Amino acid sequence: MAEVGKRVGVAIDFSVGSKKALRWALDNLLRIGDHLILITVLPQHGYESGEMQLWETTGSPLIPYADFSNPIIMKKYGVVPDAETLELVKDLTQEREIVPLLKIFWGDPREKLCESVDNIPLSCLVIGHRGLGTLKRVFLGSVSNHVMTNASCPVTVVP
Repeated sequence: MAEVGKRVGVAIDFSVGSKKALRWALDNLLRIGDHLILITVLPQHGYESGEMQLWETTGSPLIPYADFSNPIIMKKYGVVPDAETLELVKDLTQEREIVPLLKIFWGDPREKLCESVDNIPLSCLVIGHRGLGTLKRVFLGSVSNHVMTNASCPVTVVP
């Protein structure tokens, strides 16, 4: 029997790879009544707001679509969602009665994505793959490999 009202996390940085992961989650995982939690991780430096300092360890509150589609509200968080992602989320979540939310973390994406699994909590996590070659992956590290190895829920890596 399928889990009802599961929380499906999708790591999103508004890149081509993360949009593929979002599309894959919408096409293959999400069902009526589920929650789509878009998770974005921003660099730890470069913010001054007291609210962001309060949320540094736990991340922002869950932000509903009406707020994360509003550029004025998102400016406060330092996030600029692209129109293509917003349109995709709007169309498919309304059509399938899925509740879309956004959660913002600050810090190392590898650590924060793993922490989000337990903090939210998530039923599963979908993450895009940047397609780094072997050498670049050795020097830069692979966020998807780290999350797949260390997250406490099922992780799907979309190429």
